[in-house]
Amino acid sequence: MRIVSGQFRGKTLMSPAGLATRPTSDRARQAVFNILEHASWCPFILPENAHVLDVFAGTGALGLESLSRGAADAVFIEQSGEALKALRHNIDSMDMGTRTQVLRTDALHPTPRPPTVAPRTLVFLDPPYGKNWGYAALTALAAKDWLAKDCVCVMEMSKKQPEPLPEGFTLADTRHYGVAEVRFLLRGR
Repeated sequence: MRIVSGQFRGKTLMSPAGLATRPTSDRARQAVFNILEHASWCPFILPENAHVLDVFAGTGALGLESLSRGAADAVFIEQSGEALKALRHNIDSMDMGTRTQVLRTDALHPTPRPPTVAPRTLVFLDPPYGKNWGYAALTALAAKDWLAKDCVCVMEMSKKQPEPLPEGFTLADTRHYGVAEVRFLLRGR
């Protein structure tokens, strides 16, 4: 697994051993960012200057890809100790410590957004398949003021177990990559 484009193109990302994490493939990640950069429904050119939130971050591939492509900063939410080790290694290997914040917390019960952290304009959620945690986490994060009023959310889920849309979000696009379904959501529209 590697960074696909931008400042750190080709940089290899460390991933924890085993099946505890399921990183988004390079191909799917490239497709997601192509959509964000060119979609007519997207309110701004992403990820340039975005304030990113990578939830169920795992290796941090989505947030780090955003930073490589010009995002302003990224906050990563992850609970697994092994995934956090890999995430911190990946951040350090790209010298991104000043543009990142890592929170070891439950995405379903997040802490309130600190006033020193800008509301997030681009949100990635890649929860474990089959648990229906994605939209529950999105709703909890919105309640704790993490999401900008016009944010774009990208959520990966199993094609076999799609979740109903949370209140306050509209579905802008859906794509399929292997067993994964990627949904692009707009808040407040």
